[in-house]
Amino acid sequence: MIPNRKIILGSQSPRRKELLAGLDIDFTIRVADIVEDFPEDLPIPQIAEYIARKKMHALRDSMREEELIICSDTIVVIHNEILGKPVDRKEATAMLQKLSGNTHKVITGVAMADQFKEISFSDQTLVTFKKLTLEEIDYYLDHYQPYDKAGSYGVQEWIGMMGIVKMDGSYFTVMGLPVHLIYDYLSKWS
Repeated sequence: MIPNRKIILGSQSPRRKELLAGLDIDFTIRVADIVEDFPEDLPIPQIAEYIARKKMHALRDSMREEELIICSDTIVVIHNEILGKPVDRKEATAMLQKLSGNTHKVITGVAMADQFKEISFSDQTLVTFKKLTLEEIDYYLDHYQPYDKAGSYGVQEWIGMMGIVKMDGSYFTVMGLPVHLIYDYLSKWS
């Protein structure tokens, strides 16, 4: 069902590794160091896909003929503000307080390429948190330290289990890899 290609995941994220492995696809990891910046005038819905393409282009020059690269990026957006990865506990607390009692958008962009073609797409999910107490936020930060996650949280962790009351879209998109769409694209790849 998947093309006869060696799949390369352009990410060191344990969550993305777990999700792609869940599709029973053999793959290897290869990453390139890039600056995850974007043009200031780029519309917010296009940012994650733009960064995913940037990651993919950084790896494409080293690609062999039989390889197919998959890169991804995820952003969290609330009230037209992008919440990236927090730099410290204070910023993580502030982000979680913004998400508390509100609905936000998680957008994951994906870029895929072999030597002959490339595609990119994005998927979005709306996520609603209950009103979180400061004690709940502190507990989460004490026990999970989500400093490598956009928006300061992992949907699959304690805070997602106890705090998310509604989700409109793919859970896996929020986790960082819309595997349902990746599978569809891979199964049609020629």
